[in-house]
Amino acid sequence: MGYAKSGQKGCGIHLRQYSRAYIFDDGTKRAAFVTVDACMMHHGIKKAVLKKLSKNYGDTYTFSNFILSGTHTHSAPGGFLMNVMYDLPNLGFIQETFEALVNGIVRSVQRAHESMIEAEIYWNDGEVHGANINRSPASYLFNPAEELKRYQTNVDKTLTQMKIVSKADNKPIGAINWFAVHPTSMNNTNCLISSDNVGYASILLETSMDSSSLPGKSTFVGAFASTNLGDVSPNTAGPKCVNTGLPCEEVRSTCGGEAKSCIAFGPGKDMFQSTEIIAGKMFEKAKELLASSGTEITGSIGYIHQFVEMANETATVQLKNGTVVKVRGCKPAMGYSFAAGTTDGPGEFDFTQATNTTNPFWNLVRDFIFPPSPQDVACHAPKPILIMSGAIKLPYEWQPDVVPTQVVKIGNAFLTAVPGELTTMSGRRMRDAVRQQVIAEGGPSDPKVVVTGLSNMYSSYIATPEEYQLQRYEGASTIFGPHTLTIYLKKYRQLVTAMLKGTKIDVGPLPYQFPNQLISLVPPVLFDLAGWFNNFGDCTQQPPGVVHVGDTVSVKFISGHPRNNLLQEDTFLKVERQTDDKSKWEVVATDSSWETRFVWRRTAALKAGSEVEITWEIKDSVPEGRYRIRHFGHYKYIFGGVYPYEGTTRTFLVQKKQSYM
Repeated sequence: MGYAKSGQKGCGIHLRQYSRAYIFDDGTKRAAFVTVDACMMHHGIKKAVLKKLSKNYGDTYTFSNFILSGTHTHSAPGGFLMNVMYDLPNLGFIQETFEALVNGIVRSVQRAHESMIEAEIYWNDGEVHGANINRSPASYLFNPAEELKRYQTNVDKTLTQMKIVSKADNKPIGAINWFAVHPTSMNNTNCLISSDNVGYASILLETSMDSSSLPGKSTFVGAFASTNLGDVSPNTAGPKCVNTGLPCEEVRSTCGGEAKSCIAFGPGKDMFQSTEIIAGKMFEKAKELLASSGTEITGSIGYIHQFVEMANETATVQLKNGTVVKVRGCKPAMGYSFAAGTTDGPGEFDFTQATNTTNPFWNLVRDFIFPPSPQDVACHAPKPILIMSGAIKLPYEWQPDVVPTQVVKIGNAFLTAVPGELTTMSGRRMRDAVRQQVIAEGGPSDPKVVVTGLSNMYSSYIATPEEYQLQRYEGASTIFGPHTLTIYLKKYRQLVTAMLKGTKIDVGPLPYQFPNQLISLVPPVLFDLAGWFNNFGDCTQQPPGVVHVGDTVSVKFISGHPRNNLLQEDTFLKVERQTDDKSKWEVVATDSSWETRFVWRRTAALKAGSEVEITWEIKDSVPEGRYRIRHFGHYKYIFGGVYPYEGTTRTFLVQKKQSYM
């Protein structure tokens, strides 16, 4: 989910997805922030999570006091957003993905709820360099010159951290880090589930604070959550023409007039190394901030939430000549440049970024399905409309008309939950607007404001009105028209005012109610076959008898389809080391570990047969000793039923490499 590339099908696991939940309670009010290793979140997910939580906790958690944010990894399963436009590349809605997300999120909240202790909160920040670049610098330069002068860089370099410290022993128990970068180090050729750079940064931080733990099992909960990352890339080597090695044309991001050859890479030699480098930079800064004191967050908890129908909203703007005019939002629509993709993942066909004109052929295709009205065209100008998603509700809603807006106050920290991807400058304006409104309304004199992006629902991008004019990818994907940000700024100022004054506001128009049955063209697993004289779990490729630190071990097993059981809270593989007493084995790596990869594939001989390949990279920190690799899974019997199986390799010896002088 994220690259919208229909041929990018899952084939295994690089890093598992996790949900990290934080609950804050001042004795009177309670609020929760949850960040999930997923591309984004959706109203349907939040609604289902709250419904499950209500069975145990009543009305403790509501739409108002509960933020659900996606990290924005582009290498996790899709098909859970319900809206046709977003689920289309995944062949529709996928119930098992939806349920896996809901169940995992609920478990994380339950664990946080049941383990609350008295704690103190500290706020800190520091700069991270060499981890992000602006992928639309030409659009950024469309912002006012006086505004550009306020900033030294065209992306935010600041990593913001909220540290949570146990009051009993003065030890950190968790931290939320916000840093603006797209989790697209793993590119659109990847087929392994991965939480990408921010997910690996979380694992590094948690492991550093609890060195004896495996990924997902740490007593310390360290998150790297999304913020204003809309135009921010981790591919710091920048875009190049893959066919010539020359720089791309900057405004349209093309090579010889084509967008598909202009791709950004780096900083590593491949996507795995790039992920590791970017994650390492974020982790090192977060670790440094954890060791410093920071500013204590004090004060009460507050929250406010409102649904907003963007096309019915208006705002006022002042033109350069001083004239004040009224502007309004538009029905959702995507522009031509949306189909061009970005330098992190180019699109298909002949589309390019910065397109302000239409094409007769694509207009014919568009008008056959969802023709825009003259009012729609005028409202979205200068965007040339490619998909008038707001004009059609067949078979159900394509993109959201109604979006959630929300602010959660944790003492003098204000978490501004936005249902989309703000660009760098959009995020800066949002933080400034909230900060100024807090001060104007008599709130804390030093408010700490952070944008929590991709929260509660996904409504694509939020570019500034000026960036919108160039119509690169971010502007073309700003679905409510050129004044989307202007309206959001107005609404969030109103939310801050109402929250601080204790004014009750309308809940707003409710989001679209999806039907109970959503369309899916993803075929189910019919059955699995192990083949004649074979059993599920048989090891068909054994490890060598002796391997060395620095080597990579590769083994294979006859397997069932991983979709038969997702093994949540468990693992498809274990790398185990024999203990000193020879009778016991300790787990040193799972399918959540960086050094392992779990790859599943259908075998050519039998279409219902499959195998898994497990690789383990032996890091320098691995002690010498005797090891084995185990595989766990489930197979679907041809006459019905799903059954577990497991397999184990022979043991092998890990030794240090010898050097001769």
